[in-house]
Amino acid sequence: MTSLTETLAAAPERALFEQRHQSTVREDIEAFRAKAEQLASGAITDHQFRPFRLRYGIYGQRQPGVQMVRVKIPGGMLTAAQMDQLARIADEFAGGKGHVTTRQNMQYHFVPLARVPDLMHTLADAGLTTREACFNTVRNVTACPLAGLARDEVFDVRPYARTVAYAFLRNPLTQNLPRKFKIAFEGCPEDHAVTSINDIGLRAAIRDGRRGFRMVIAGGLGPLPTESRLLDEFVPEERLVSRCESVIRVFNKYGNRENRNKARLKFVMRERGFDWLREEIDRAYADILENGGIATPQMVPEGFGGFESEPQPRGTGALLPVLNGHRNEEWLRTNAIPQKQAGYAAVVARVNQGNLTSAQMRGLARIARQAGDGLLRITVDQNVVLAFVPCQALERVQAALEEIGLGEAGAGEIRDVTTCPGAYSCNLALTKSMNLGEAIQRVAVQYDDPQVRRLSVKVSGCPNSCGQHWIADLGFYGNARKIDGKEVPYYQMLLGGGYDEQGLLRFGLAVQSIPARLAPEAVRRVLDHFVANRQEGESFRQYVLRHRVEFFRAATSDLARPPELFPEIYQDWGDDTPFSLQLGRGECAV
Repeated sequence: MTSLTETLAAAPERALFEQRHQSTVREDIEAFRAKAEQLASGAITDHQFRPFRLRYGIYGQRQPGVQMVRVKIPGGMLTAAQMDQLARIADEFAGGKGHVTTRQNMQYHFVPLARVPDLMHTLADAGLTTREACFNTVRNVTACPLAGLARDEVFDVRPYARTVAYAFLRNPLTQNLPRKFKIAFEGCPEDHAVTSINDIGLRAAIRDGRRGFRMVIAGGLGPLPTESRLLDEFVPEERLVSRCESVIRVFNKYGNRENRNKARLKFVMRERGFDWLREEIDRAYADILENGGIATPQMVPEGFGGFESEPQPRGTGALLPVLNGHRNEEWLRTNAIPQKQAGYAAVVARVNQGNLTSAQMRGLARIARQAGDGLLRITVDQNVVLAFVPCQALERVQAALEEIGLGEAGAGEIRDVTTCPGAYSCNLALTKSMNLGEAIQRVAVQYDDPQVRRLSVKVSGCPNSCGQHWIADLGFYGNARKIDGKEVPYYQMLLGGGYDEQGLLRFGLAVQSIPARLAPEAVRRVLDHFVANRQEGESFRQYVLRHRVEFFRAATSDLARPPELFPEIYQDWGDDTPFSLQLGRGECAV
C-alpha cells in the first residue's frame, strides 16, 4: 500500500482540503491572539492562560516578559522554502537565532507574547505550526533522518509518520492527556530515531509481503529512565492509527493526573504491570475496530512533514562555487553517507549543539535547492541532513557548508556534543549545559583515537533529560550543592549509555556529581584510562561494566570533593559571577 498521505488527490479535492486546513489554522491563531489580549487586559490570570498557551507550543522563560516558541517539524522533514521562512522568523522575532532540539523541533527564544500570534501566522504561511509542541499532548512525531535514503532500510517510514502526526493533531482525544506523549518511527536496522525511549516506538517490518510495524511502548527518560516493552511484533499499516489510538486511550484513562512526576505512560506500566497494560490496550483496540475511532487521514497539507504534492527538481551542485583543491577526506568519512540511490550521498551538516543563525538557515536552504532534493532533515542529534547530493558535488557542498560555518567534520562523533538550552532560558534548568558542552568539546578534539572518536556526549541542564544524557557514552545532567555555605553548580556524570552489542538501548551508570568547572577534567581522566586500559575489541560500555562504578567514583573522588577550592568553582561555565540557584515554575517537562 502507498500511504494515504502520499495519494495524489484530484486538484479540486486537494484545493478544498487545503482551504479548510488553512481556515482552521488561521482561526486557531486568532483564538490565541484573543486569549493573549485577555491576559494583557487582566480579564484572565496567568494561571488560566498557561495551559492554553502551552497547548499552542508557547513556553514561559526564566526571563520575564518573553516566551520560547517551539515549532513542530513532523518526522524532522522541512522543505527549503520552510527553512527560509524559519530564517525570516528568526530575524523578525528572535534576534536572528534558532535552536534545533532532540525531538526534531525548532525553538525560538526571547519572543514577546504580543508578537507570538504574528509569528504563528508567518509559520502558517509556510505550512508550519507550533500547535501541541508542548503540554499534555501528542508531541512532535519523530522519524529516521535517513528515511528514503538508507541502503539497508526496510521501507521509507516518512509517509506513515506524517499520517500518524496529522491524525492526532488538534484531535479532542489528545488535547488534555495526563502528560506528554511521544511517538517515533524507524525504518533502518540501526535505530537512528531512538524509538525505544518513546511512549510508542515503531520499527518498519514486512510480513508475508505486507508492510507494517513492530511496536514498543512505555519507554522514556527523565529522572527515572524506563526501557520500552514489546507490544506487537507486527501491526499492519492499515491498522497503524487505530493501534496507536488504543495506546493513547488507555494512557488518557489511567495516567496519573494527581502527580505530574508519575504521569507518563511508563508509570502506568510500572504501577499496574505490563500484562495489565497490554490487556487494556487490546480492549480499547477491539472497541475501535468494532465501533470506530480516529480515521486515518486521506491526505496531509502541503509542507506537513516536508510533504510536497509536486516535488522540487533535484539540484546538481553546479551553481555552488568551485574551490580548487578543496577536498576534506575526514569530512567525507564522517559527514557523507552513500545513499541507496546510486550516485548520491546524504550529507550531515554538523550544527553545534543545535544552534543556528538565520544566515545559516538560509544557507542550508540554498544548498538543499542547488545540490539536493530541496528538503532538509533534522536529526535527534541536533544536526541537519541534506539528501540527494550528487557524489561529484560533495566537495562543493562541503565548501559551501564551510562558508556558513557548518562544514566541520565529526558528525556523530564525540566532538558532536548534544545539549539542551539549559539555564540559558529554561525555568527548570539548574546549569548552563551548552557552555559545558563547549568545554567538553575542547577536551574531545584532543583525542585522535578511533574508538574515542566513536563515543557520544550528551548534556542536560537538569534531570529531565532533554539532552538525553542517559543514552550517551558520557552523559551529564545539572544539579547543585553547597560548599562552605556557598552554592556550587554540579553535574551528575553517567557512563556507558547507548546501544549494546545486541542492539539494545542501555542507560548510563551514574558515577557521581562533580563541580561544573571540573567536569571536563573528569572526562579527560575517563578517556585517558579507556585508551590505556581497554581490552581488544572491547566497547566503551563493556569497559565501563568491567571496571564498575566504584572504580570511576574513586578515580574522580578528588574532583567531586576538591581539597583545594578556587574562585571559578563557584561559577557556572560561561559566567564570571557567583552561581545562584534560580528556578521558576517548570514548563519544559510539561
